[in-house]
Order: sequence, then structure tokens, then C-alpha cells
Amino acid sequence: AVTRLSELPAAARAYLDRIEAFVETPIDLISTGAERQQTIVIRHPFA
Repeated sequence: AVTRLSELPAAARAYLDRIEAFVETPIDLISTGAERQQTIVIRHPFA
């Protein structure tokens, strides 16, 4: 399972970049599965 942003495939990173640009809002968290441990924190939402 992917647990770090750097482990995501290039296409997935490009997709996330496109979503951020489209909604004009940074993405802070990504879920890569159903389990809590399968969440990637890009920026802590309360920092």
C-alpha cells in the first residue's frame, strides 16, 4: 500500500495537481484505501 506522496505514480500526482488547480484549493489529505493507515497527510489541516 502507498503510504507516502512520493510513492504515488506520476499519473496520480498529475491528477491531484489538476484537481488542486481546478478547485483552487490545496489538497491536505489523500486516502489510498479503506484503512486509517492508508491515509497520506500532505499538509496537516490544522497546522
